[in-house]
Amino acid sequence: MKDAEKRLEGYQRLIDISRDLAVTPDPDILFDRILHAAAELTEAEAASLLLYEAATRQLCFQLASNPEMHDMRGLAVPLEGSIAGWVVNNREPLRIAHACQDPRFHPKLEQMTRSSTESILGVPLIARDKVVGVLEVFNKHGNDFTEADEDLLQLLAAQAALVIENNRLSRQSDQIAVFVHEMRTPLSYISNATYLLSRPEISPEQREQVIHNIHFETQQMGSLAASFLELARLESGQVPFHLTQFKLGPLLEQCRQSLQSKAEEKRVSISLELPEDFPVVEADRDRIKQVALDLIGNAIKYNVPGGSVGIVAGFDQDGWTLRVSDTGVGIPEKALSHIFENFYRVKAAEGKAPGTGLSLSICKQIVSGHGGNITVRSKPSEGTQFTINIPTRKK
Repeated sequence: MKDAEKRLEGYQRLIDISRDLAVTPDPDILFDRILHAAAELTEAEAASLLLYEAATRQLCFQLASNPEMHDMRGLAVPLEGSIAGWVVNNREPLRIAHACQDPRFHPKLEQMTRSSTESILGVPLIARDKVVGVLEVFNKHGNDFTEADEDLLQLLAAQAALVIENNRLSRQSDQIAVFVHEMRTPLSYISNATYLLSRPEISPEQREQVIHNIHFETQQMGSLAASFLELARLESGQVPFHLTQFKLGPLLEQCRQSLQSKAEEKRVSISLELPEDFPVVEADRDRIKQVALDLIGNAIKYNVPGGSVGIVAGFDQDGWTLRVSDTGVGIPEKALSHIFENFYRVKAAEGKAPGTGLSLSICKQIVSGHGGNITVRSKPSEGTQFTINIPTRKK
């Protein structure tokens, strides 16, 4: 097929694709459709999408059309020493016939896909004069990428960037509306409390209690704001995961010791079980520690005096698991399907234990970012068990 005919056919296909992208609200489905469209238009073996956060100058792998690359999600890609980084820094497309020979080729790609990367075409995703990411295609079938491929991919990237940015802004708008609603209650209390402090008839004891309550509410607001920002960044896909190899046992023991005094206050015991031959895991250590601390902390918080918390880790050829169980108040069956939703709190627990309703949402995002999943089992008055499964990353 001649270049002119290919371009015309590609333009016609782009019209259909643009209509499809415009009505796709779910980010993961949106990303998947962009990738398959990129591979189709350029006749490539695979395509990948990386998102860029200008404020922190962080570029991270988001999704690929090739199943072999799915567990790279969240992988931090350096701006220097990578093809995608070059595209971001220069805001220009880049076509390379022999990628492995190029000094900008990121070696982690070859290592994790177990396949040879010959040719690469990368274009920037630019929306409202801001780089939001990079769209790459790999290994054109039977040939090298052409100028026509580059033109088509740039047109797709222009549409995709705008849709991605609009989708992000829409989701942020919805989240901010919920966040503002959540902030109204503590703000209203603080406003009323400051009025009480101005009244001459308030006793010293009452004044001290009001000041204590104001301090508590401001701490809650600070925690809510920090958690909201953390969740927003995780959901945007713009938080890279810094993968290292580490032993899970010492990390879990650190978590247990950090929360020991909190457990003793509630007269709750904590046990830790880990096989002696537990292998070294590859993950973002700080993020996994964050998940473990949140799950163990919740198991203590919603437990009963004299109860227990069990931490059990296991592994097999597919990956490793972590289970955190408690003998606490449990979760009603109708609440289980909502437990990982943003700002969701079980009504029976409201007022009994402080919380933002975001910690489990954050845990889910972190686990999903590692290619894993998190599940929950619970019965009222019998306790709760959270299980996370993290697959073994390909070598």
